Amino acid sequence: LVSFKTLFIFAFQTGHTTGPSLNNDKLYKFAYSAEVYVDRVKASLQKSAGYRFSSGVDVNLLWRNPENDDDQLVKVTIRDVKVENVNERPAAKNIFKGKSTEKIIGKEYLEALQRPIVLELVRGKVKNFYSYQNEPGFTQNIKRGLASLFQLQLHSGDVCEVDISGKCNTTYQVRQDHVTKIKALDSCEIEKQGFTSHNRILDVSTKATSATIYVLEDSFIKSIKAEENYVLILNSQRKTGAKIVSKQRLELKSIQAGPGLIAGKQVASVIKTLDSSYTALPLVAEPVKSKCKNCPSLSKHWQSIREHMYPEKLSKAEAARSFLSFIQNIRKATKEDILKIIRSENKELLPQVVDAVTSAQTPESLEAVLEFLDFKDTSSSALQERFLYACGFASHPSEVLLKTLTAKFKGDIANEEIRETLVIVMGALIRKLCDREGCKLPAVVEAKRLILNRLEKAKKDDNVRMYLLALKNALLPEAIPLLLKYAESEEGSISNLAATALQRYDPSFLTKEVKETMNRIYHQNRNVHEKTVRTTAAAIILNSNPSYMEVKNILLSIGELPLEMNKYMLSMIQDILHFEMPSSKTVRQVLKDMRAHNYDRFSKMGSSSAYSGYITRGPDVSSTYSLDILYSGSGILRRSNMNIHIFDRNSELHASQVVIEAQGLESIIAATADEGEENLDSFAGMSAILFDVQLRPVTFFQGYGDLMSKMLSATGDPINVVKGLILLTDYSQEIQLQSGPRASAEFLGGLAIDISGGMEFSLWYRESKTNIKNRVAMFIAGNTEVDSFFVKTGVETTLEVETTLDFISTVQFSQYPFLVCMQMDRVESPFRRYVTKYESLPSGRRYTARRGKAELLAGNEYPLHQENSNMCRKVFDAKSDSSSNWF
Repeated sequence: LVSFKTLFIFAFQTGHTTGPSLNNDKLYKFAYSAEVYVDRVKASLQKSAGYRFSSGVDVNLLWRNPENDDDQLVKVTIRDVKVENVNERPAAKNIFKGKSTEKIIGKEYLEALQRPIVLELVRGKVKNFYSYQNEPGFTQNIKRGLASLFQLQLHSGDVCEVDISGKCNTTYQVRQDHVTKIKALDSCEIEKQGFTSHNRILDVSTKATSATIYVLEDSFIKSIKAEENYVLILNSQRKTGAKIVSKQRLELKSIQAGPGLIAGKQVASVIKTLDSSYTALPLVAEPVKSKCKNCPSLSKHWQSIREHMYPEKLSKAEAARSFLSFIQNIRKATKEDILKIIRSENKELLPQVVDAVTSAQTPESLEAVLEFLDFKDTSSSALQERFLYACGFASHPSEVLLKTLTAKFKGDIANEEIRETLVIVMGALIRKLCDREGCKLPAVVEAKRLILNRLEKAKKDDNVRMYLLALKNALLPEAIPLLLKYAESEEGSISNLAATALQRYDPSFLTKEVKETMNRIYHQNRNVHEKTVRTTAAAIILNSNPSYMEVKNILLSIGELPLEMNKYMLSMIQDILHFEMPSSKTVRQVLKDMRAHNYDRFSKMGSSSAYSGYITRGPDVSSTYSLDILYSGSGILRRSNMNIHIFDRNSELHASQVVIEAQGLESIIAATADEGEENLDSFAGMSAILFDVQLRPVTFFQGYGDLMSKMLSATGDPINVVKGLILLTDYSQEIQLQSGPRASAEFLGGLAIDISGGMEFSLWYRESKTNIKNRVAMFIAGNTEVDSFFVKTGVETTLEVETTLDFISTVQFSQYPFLVCMQMDRVESPFRRYVTKYESLPSGRRYTARRGKAELLAGNEYPLHQENSNMCRKVFDAKSDSSSNWF
């Protein structure tokens, strides 16, 4: 007869699926430890926060299937439990010092932990996990984590297996008496909770690895070492992040005489004989989280932060910090608790409360704010607009939200501006849901159909404009034919709006038909178009992989265009070259042809310009600014456009755009309008895009009468474009550790923002001035925590910055060529970063270690082209001369 040991070794060496086997009547005594470390990504584990759970583990064979040696029942018992720091700490910083295990864990939990479990192992895999039904989920998960270690196969290969982490793709590598198990954690199918931010740049990147090494001896386990690593990094600030390291170790210490086997043919009868209270439970972890003790109520929390939420404080980092903490508490609150605060707050603070409640994005918060707001009442229009914009900036919008807004749009709305804002925001939500593969959701299909159908049937210009703005946010591929129709066949603002909507599409959507239409608009093959539309058409052509002939035709047109448009197009071409834009290679090829590149063409006079530059350029993300300004031949501003983009290697975010447009103002200075623009109504207004969301445009004045009355009553105060609190980064994930505890990672980034703009005319000094002021404060908070029922450990990271970005354009039109000075300045900005590591017990005992860095980022005047610098000197010299010369 061949011994069982020899059979086992033979099966092991030949790659049979036989699993490890225990000997009869033996008790295997192991030492077990589970360690958790939490810290910054690159920090040493020796300085990390964390804890160690250690115990003895007794293992013995209960039953072996008489018909199949590979089917076994194994009893596993945890004993002599101990909890301690994972790293040595002085007594004063040791939260476990002087506390017995029973005090730390609790008598009930300790007793539950030490109640044995039974595993049915079939060919090395845990077929059944038997435990007691009513045990606390925390202790059950620790046992599941231990049980999962006993699961292995003795031949190399890939397999899909179930353990505490879920159903995971696993790779086994077997070499003699060593087995390495690598688990692809991103493949694990387990109930997941949480959400991520809409845009990748604002989101968090994660990387997770898991490896377990088994050493075998005499057909059974001699030792097991397992390690999981989770790394979380904020994409926009890669120095801001956290890691969780979870280690398990099981080591055989001795083999002693143990209890005999239980007789029986079936597993069920053996389990019943052993203890009728045992029940088969899933090996996959059950979601559990400890409840917050002594946490303040929502109303108490609001009272503690409300002083930071007044309008005049909205450009401070403390406002953004308070906003984020308020959102966290709203997410745990009931509808009644939320309504209580909304209904009791004053008019100054209500808009900020609405920002936070809407940004919380829970069913309760949505129900509460909708119950409070009455869209049939014009008196609360300002609050309605704050609610709608917060919906548009939603970090992870739901189908329910879009369905709710669509229903509101179909109902009665007292204020037409709110109606317009509502459909514009619906467009933003359509895009966000489509980006997450939700384009076929019923609510999305209905909202798309509504916008497209109503645009086709719209008769009034105001309605057409409203639906075009919605499409400018939605960026639907199926809307491109409609946008082409309006861009080419309509006039004025509608044509311009359709063209700027097409400009927002990714170049991959811009088909041959789109480029042909843009070429017709620019070269005016069918209709006469305004400068604003023609220059937008040129920008679309040049930014979407233009052909050699397309670029050549644009260059050859320079010299035949209206005066200032010539200069503007030249600036655009030069900007493409100096900023190395994608089409720069083709432009350089065309410029080798002297018909396109000659002194006559490149020496055109004018003050219009286009320029791009870097705000920041780093290894993580970079940000660029672009300023372009187009004048009419008489020196009056036609369009001023400021853009800020943020991008990394894979994605891009249109952080902001502020466009000031004016037309029909020549009569103020008794000048002649450009050809084709003689009959335009007097108008000036501002349009803004903020974090990829087109906002409802703001009108400064409409018509000559309105212009004159506003000039006479002007106070010089800028008009507010957007003011409020925006949730940017919103990442929350639950992580099931193999050792049993549950970890959570939460990153929130908030922006307190105040953008205003104004346009001033001085007939006396024959000067116009536009000023766009961007005041922002950003606060980012990350908390990565491992929550065991007896201890919490984690790392908190905060980052805050306050800054102001001003864009000023001064034009003196007392002579020609008129003087234009553009300035883009950032003020001195405080920047602060803090990291706090902590360990805490439910009793309140807590250890914290905090490090911080505060610095002042120098102010900066961003460079524009040299011509602008020369012009600014002349403007300011002229001003200083005029101030000292009264006659």
